[in-house]
Amino acid sequence: MNVLAIDTSNQVLGVAISKDDEIKAEYTANIKRNHSIGLMPAIDHIMKETETTPDQLDRIVIAKGPGSYTGVRIGLATAKTMAWTLSIPIVAVSSLELLAHNVRQQNILISPFFDARRGLVYTGLYENNHDRIFIKKEDQNIKMDQWLEELKSLQQPVVFLSQDIKLHQVIIKEKLGQAASIPSVIDHLPRPGILALLGAQKSPESVHELTPNYIRMVEAEANWLKEQENKQHG
Repeated sequence: MNVLAIDTSNQVLGVAISKDDEIKAEYTANIKRNHSIGLMPAIDHIMKETETTPDQLDRIVIAKGPGSYTGVRIGLATAKTMAWTLSIPIVAVSSLELLAHNVRQQNILISPFFDARRGLVYTGLYENNHDRIFIKKEDQNIKMDQWLEELKSLQQPVVFLSQDIKLHQVIIKEKLGQAASIPSVIDHLPRPGILALLGAQKSPESVHELTPNYIRMVEAEANWLKEQENKQHG
């Protein structure tokens, strides 16, 4: 099976090709820029590097968020367009689940997260058990201090992974102390190659029904709904 994986859900831009469960090429750029500029050249590059033509692709895998609203939209729109045009299946994977797969330690809790500003984070709780990642708490948008209190109450070691780890490292250590494990910097970046391998194992979704996993509403939409509610009660 030839798989193209795409991740533009956060600052990291990732693209990979796997063939028969073997990573053949992966491209990662951790640069603040518009993914709409870099995505198609990255796809074109690894397709050429692996001598893969579009008609040889069997599946497309997309990291569906949570994360940057714009980034998630760009990746999903590109993946859906390619899947529809090529008439091949599409698979969506949580961006947090993808990051959780960077942990190789066994029987340990994993809290991948992305900063969502104003003290909020996108996060979930996962566990690596016999090299399989299981969801312990669903992906959510929550205040970081509240999340850390929840994790503290579990009284178990937790591995934290995030491209935004520097923003929250102090409070993590303050709240959890020795129970908090923060790996080396390389482990905080999601790997598109892993995304490709994960996507080969998961069930496809309907191209038309697949939607981004924003978790919370876009701020403009939330403000509009609040405005409508105020008008009704005005």
